Amino acid sequence: MSELVALIETESEFQTVMQSGVVLVDFFATWCGPCRMQTPILDQVAAAVGGKAKIVKVDTDKLPSVAGKFNVSSIPTLVILKDGRQVDRFVGLQQAPALQTAIERAIV
Repeated sequence: MSELVALIETESEFQTVMQSGVVLVDFFATWCGPCRMQTPILDQVAAAVGGKAKIVKVDTDKLPSVAGKFNVSSIPTLVILKDGRQVDRFVGLQQAPALQTAIERAIV
């Protein structure tokens, strides 16, 4: 994971991060193969979007309450939030162009 993608450690940290702006949240688990494959793609997306959006990861095993609030039942699940509200959602491994397009749509 690069310095451009933040790992969320607590529920309060998550609440603070998602309050404003565009945030891509990757709900993952360390034991999940597709989740591990998603990480370098997220690094690529983070580099491409620069400071226009935040990209964070939430470990569903460590923060099940946060995953529950977003009804995450499969991982990886990627949720795009704008000012705290969900505007897009993807389930399963996603490629960089699809995520970048969704982030650009949310920024507008």
